[in-house]
Amino acid sequence: MPRYRIDVEYDGSPYSGWQRQAGQHSVQAAIEQAILRFCSQEVVLRGAGRTDAGVHATGQVAHFDLEKNWPAETVRDALNAHLTMAGEKVSILNAGRVTDDFDSRFSARRRHYLYRIINRRPPLALESGRAWHVAKRLDHEAMHMAAQRLIGTHDFTTFRSVQCQSKSPVKTLDRLEVMRSGELIEIRTDARSFLHNQVRSMVGTLKRVGEGAWNADDVTAALEAKDRAACGPVAPACGLYLVGVDYA
Repeated sequence: MPRYRIDVEYDGSPYSGWQRQAGQHSVQAAIEQAILRFCSQEVVLRGAGRTDAGVHATGQVAHFDLEKNWPAETVRDALNAHLTMAGEKVSILNAGRVTDDFDSRFSARRRHYLYRIINRRPPLALESGRAWHVAKRLDHEAMHMAAQRLIGTHDFTTFRSVQCQSKSPVKTLDRLEVMRSGELIEIRTDARSFLHNQVRSMVGTLKRVGEGAWNADDVTAALEAKDRAACGPVAPACGLYLVGVDYA
């Protein structure tokens, strides 16, 4: 059976997350329904990352198998047509044939996330639901310096959700950068894989540094505590984006 890879963009606001859940509206289920309407075939769509409710994506990757060898452009355009007709906030950016051993989740070598903070006094209008609004002025340079304490291989229990299903809390963080452009603060992070809520937990902790409540040593102490109670508040889902997945 031909295997297809799709690159997906979505607004996570109306969804329960990527993963299909009984009685919930998910991104996975929306695309599976579009495939069914396109070619009358029920498939199980597999994604590179299981984003939570409200989390967005500009570079999610998924794969599925079809019984017929359709042109990739036909798959992309047909799925987009059915997603649009259904009123879904999902777009298939690209579709292509891949080898049978390609797996969007297990073949992935690195995942890239972006977290957006709008740092200003006035409330958000256009960016509402697309970023975390923080009214108090944040010191992004202090946040960046503190973020470097988390780079490398560590036990990230402190930054791990109690619902996390990963077998080990040990992960290797390749990048964690904090940059400002005007009122926009971007936090970019890369790793082969992340724990459940790890990125949002790290962002919430760095916000404490930015507002002056913590310093870099406090971040190190929180990491070394290996205790969820030592973590800062979990940042809201609306600011998080899965922006890319690398493959060999």
